[in-house]
Amino acid sequence: MSVLLHNLSREREMENVHLAVEEEDIYSGYNDYNPTFDSEELENDVGFQQAVRTSHGRRPPMTAKFPGTAIGARPLATAFGARIPLASSMGRPMTGAVQDGAARPMTAVRAAGYTSSLTRGSTFDPLGQSKGPAPPLEGKNEDTPEEKIKILEKKVNDLIEESCMAQSIGALQLALEKAKEAGRKERALVRQREQSGNAEHINLDLTYSVLLNLANQYANNEMYPEALNSYQVIVKNKMFSNAGRLKVNMANIYVKQKSYPKAIKFYRMALDQISNAHKELRIKIMQDIGVVFVRMGQYSDAITSFEHIMSESPNIKTGFNLILCYYAIGDRERMKKAFQKLISVPLGIDDEDKYIPSNDDNDSNMVIEAIKNDKLHQMERNLKVLAEKYIMTAAKLIAPAIETSFATGFDWCVDIVKSSQYIELANDLEINKAITYLRQKDFNQAVETLKTFEKKDSRVKSAAATNLSFLYFLEKDYDQADRYADLAMTADRYNPAALINKGNTVFVKQDYEKAAEFYKEALRNDSSCTEALYNLGLTYKKLNRLDEALDCFLKLHAILRNSAQVMYQLANLYELLEDPQQAIEWLIQVLSVTHTDPQALAKLGELYDSEGDKSQAFQYYYESFRYYPSNIDVIEWLGAYYIETQFCEKAIQFFERATLIQPTQVKWQLMVASCYRRSGNYQKALETYKDIHRKFPENVECLRFLVRLCTDMGLNEVQEYATKLKKVEKMKEIREQRVKSGRESNSRGRREGSAETDVKAGERMKDSAHSSSTKGERLSAKMRSLPGSNEPYEASSPKEIDASYVDPLGPQMERPKTGAKRRVEDDDFADEELGDDLLPE
Repeated sequence: MSVLLHNLSREREMENVHLAVEEEDIYSGYNDYNPTFDSEELENDVGFQQAVRTSHGRRPPMTAKFPGTAIGARPLATAFGARIPLASSMGRPMTGAVQDGAARPMTAVRAAGYTSSLTRGSTFDPLGQSKGPAPPLEGKNEDTPEEKIKILEKKVNDLIEESCMAQSIGALQLALEKAKEAGRKERALVRQREQSGNAEHINLDLTYSVLLNLANQYANNEMYPEALNSYQVIVKNKMFSNAGRLKVNMANIYVKQKSYPKAIKFYRMALDQISNAHKELRIKIMQDIGVVFVRMGQYSDAITSFEHIMSESPNIKTGFNLILCYYAIGDRERMKKAFQKLISVPLGIDDEDKYIPSNDDNDSNMVIEAIKNDKLHQMERNLKVLAEKYIMTAAKLIAPAIETSFATGFDWCVDIVKSSQYIELANDLEINKAITYLRQKDFNQAVETLKTFEKKDSRVKSAAATNLSFLYFLEKDYDQADRYADLAMTADRYNPAALINKGNTVFVKQDYEKAAEFYKEALRNDSSCTEALYNLGLTYKKLNRLDEALDCFLKLHAILRNSAQVMYQLANLYELLEDPQQAIEWLIQVLSVTHTDPQALAKLGELYDSEGDKSQAFQYYYESFRYYPSNIDVIEWLGAYYIETQFCEKAIQFFERATLIQPTQVKWQLMVASCYRRSGNYQKALETYKDIHRKFPENVECLRFLVRLCTDMGLNEVQEYATKLKKVEKMKEIREQRVKSGRESNSRGRREGSAETDVKAGERMKDSAHSSSTKGERLSAKMRSLPGSNEPYEASSPKEIDASYVDPLGPQMERPKTGAKRRVEDDDFADEELGDDLLPE
């Protein structure tokens, strides 16, 4: 048996030897399986089971009988037939033995090393997936003190983050609550660390974050004492590094509280604790110190701070503040030097030519297209606009102060600007010079200044011509306004202000269709031009295209949400469209913006009166009278309302005020006497009628009441007044006959041409008389509708009272908005451009 096993072993070794010289297959051996490593069949392996039950498996190898030679070690046979070579007593592998499934080469034909052959029966499993899934992780024990501390720290951090997020969206109260809760959790965390004996491991960064966030949220909620206390806790704690910088926050709070000396103190303390390495931070703090000195009126100290900044790190804002301080102390020479420093401050931005694409390089054009509207370019544009704004404002401020006349000062500023990088602002300064002339009511100089731009480049020429057109339009010189509007359009056809001015000149000539075309063109050039849209709505209203006008004003209301003019126009349009409820709603919105507008209040009272709601109408009419007690319409309505409600004594004060406003109108004095008569005060009524007779001796109505009053009161004067009454009535008849006969003779001898002229003039007079007498007829209609009374002296008909009078206010005319070119924010023309009468025609 042993001989057979020995022979088999030699055959196996010889096979291995032959394999060493054969050509290697790099893909062989991956599917071989070595049954030696099959642990699942060990129970069925008789040799293995026998070795386990006996001491057979612990026998030492018989190295003496089988010395290590090239033949190899004697393998141990198992029931599976696997043969495992045994190592020598020194642990060295035997020559030619199979080591780890690979045969050792017996010759130098192939070098020992890597081989692709694997142990027979093994599989390729580089990831070890045959071992099955990994066992589940052991669960953490949250009951340990360390885990509790970690969980609590995470909660505190989450609360700080939630507080900051709430503050970023404007929920300041919620942010403060989260900050307070984070503070409570952090204190609980410190106590838990102390109880667990880990007091030396307290997280100072977390404590600092909690306190700083709490202080910031107190400051955001304007709880300044609490915020100062929280900041003080941080500053006094020596364990917090760089906590001294928070004194800047404390100084900011003192500024809000207007405690300027304390603010200066804390700014300087913070400045002392910041090293020179942080130059920008020190500059900002010094700038804050200078601003606080300005608020305190200590301009010399402020100048010291601003001059230091301009010498170390000049910037536009500090240069402008320095000019303001010099202006406050009246130092002309230093104002000039500061202005020169201001325009020489480097902005650190690229030239606009960088963003102009070239024609030949497509790659560069694509890059330019990508960066010309990016965030960086927008920031550069905003910085340039801000610098131009400061320079323009400073020039307008110091120009009248640096020289004997403002014109000389403007000329000096223009010369300085022309020699700087802001050369394009020189023309704008010239236009502002003209505006300054307008403020001084020197219109001729303003016009002359603007006329000097007629030979300049097209942009400046268009701006100057636009302003000239606007000036002539205000002076009602519509021919000159039209001429300069054409000049502005010729220089720049896409100038919406020039198109608006042209439309306005056509509008006043009542060519509404053509005016609408100019306004539409202005809107095509600039869709956000509110003046063009407003004037287009007025034009459509003149053309009786009410739906289109309503559409214009609704669009305008979406842009100008709080414009009382736009809302009033919408109310007027709904009234014309016979929708009084919508008109009332829009007028209420007007009052929400302008609470004390007497015209809007009166209009609202008129609408409620037309709807039959007398109580609401009285409320709004009375409010209108309270804010503007000189409106005859309102006084008339209130007086008639009190007469209608049988409170004649209260109506007297309104008619007396109407008498003061229109002393030549006998109507109001007769109404005062009538109120005395209705209330039973006949003696006062008699005195009033006598006073009226002295002022208007030919008034028939007054004489009639005097005759009746004297008759019923048994006075001796009745015969005198009766004689005067007959005389006045006779004179009135003779006058009427003369007028009638004169009209007949004139009509017979009138020529045809003059007849047409008289007809037209008569129509105009009729329209004027109708507009002026409508209000008087309204009162007469109200008086005729009053209920009857058993009192005496009611027989006279109110229709005989002379109710015609001239309204001092006159009909309100709608005027289109003008399009004067705005060059600066505080342009004199700004209010005029947006101005329009609230009351329609």
